[in-house]
Amino acid sequence: MAKGKNLSGAQRAAPLPARGDLTLTGLLGDFRLLLLLFVAFRLLMMMVYQPLLLDGVERGVTAGGDFLYYFQLGRLTESGWLPFRDWWSEFPPIPSLLITLVYQLSGRGDNYAGFATFFGLLMLACDVGNLALIRAIGARLHGANTGMALIWVYAVLTAPAVFIWWNFEPLAAFWLLLALWWLLRKQAVRSAVAAGAGALVKFTPALIIGAVWRFRPPDAALRYTLAVGGIFVVVYGLLLAQNAAMTAPSLTAQFNKASYQTVWALIDGNYRTGNFGAAEERLDPTTATAIQGNPSVIPGWLRLAAAAAVGALVFARTQRFDDKGLVAFVTITLLIFFLQAQGWSPQWLAQIIPLALLCFPTRNGVTAVILLSLVTFAEYPFLFIRTGDTGGLISGGLMTPFVVLVLARTVILIGFCVALYRRLRQDAVLAQSQQ
Repeated sequence: MAKGKNLSGAQRAAPLPARGDLTLTGLLGDFRLLLLLFVAFRLLMMMVYQPLLLDGVERGVTAGGDFLYYFQLGRLTESGWLPFRDWWSEFPPIPSLLITLVYQLSGRGDNYAGFATFFGLLMLACDVGNLALIRAIGARLHGANTGMALIWVYAVLTAPAVFIWWNFEPLAAFWLLLALWWLLRKQAVRSAVAAGAGALVKFTPALIIGAVWRFRPPDAALRYTLAVGGIFVVVYGLLLAQNAAMTAPSLTAQFNKASYQTVWALIDGNYRTGNFGAAEERLDPTTATAIQGNPSVIPGWLRLAAAAAVGALVFARTQRFDDKGLVAFVTITLLIFFLQAQGWSPQWLAQIIPLALLCFPTRNGVTAVILLSLVTFAEYPFLFIRTGDTGGLISGGLMTPFVVLVLARTVILIGFCVALYRRLRQDAVLAQSQQ
């Protein structure tokens, strides 16, 4: 026995663990095991609640989500019609083309189960990437143990497990987290490519540009912006050259919607979700500008100007310039954008939750995420599922809980912003010394 390594009799008598045996600490620290559980749970959930379309009614794990709508869009290709050429889409190019591709590869026709399963598996792959990125970013910000703890929390949250079977939001979250990860590692070119690709899924990953301008030198920020913008412009330039009338709505349709599920919607008297019309209406580009609801009392440009003013204040008063500050800045930028938007979509939690956990890896942070999830799902689908008799319109006894839920969600998001602002006002060296 080496000098200085004397063991007690009890320690010498203790048997060595057999190869492959794991202590509780080892189990919780085994990423491969967590990955296995993460994937298995989501696959088993799909197997138990298989996505089906029975007599025109959606059943199974995808019920309540957007997969049936995606399937109906994919059906347009049965007549040889393609997105951006023959029909307009409210989505950017990548999800629109992905819907078309999955529909073609899943057997076409009435095979909704095949389409939904295929699309969901792709979103599961994206969420596996999100899991790995949360761990990597969390370890960089807070240490390896916290990074591992964060993905355990993420793995057992309901919202991420639901969204992979509801929509393509996990894909947008993946590009946002990937761009953030490479930005933290000072790999600007890769980060810009990821942000540019993300902007072709949803516009929100491009919001990372704001953090680049605050945390990187102006010349580097300019190159980053040009790279992201170049990717976006080249792709859209090609599509606009093919058919501008069918391509332009993917840039404007979301902003032409009447307000929905926000304080702005309460002001406007719009008490319904923000869905567009039937898939067949996509053949007419004029339907992209049809407002389904009351017009805005507070115009969109004024909301955007107010959000820009708040963002400028945060930009000017930021004092924390370490990695934690960068992640906090990206998070508050995203939340300010969501708060000013005329509508709210439950799937935005897919982008909010990872960033919230990374910024607040504490019991209070996890509790706030759970409360936000509860309020969001209480509103949709729990409340809206009871509007079948009114065509999806909140009315009667549902009005009061709807207003309360919208206000509660807004307060929670504002609370996150206040906490993030306080963190950004801290000097990084002083904050580190206080920990």
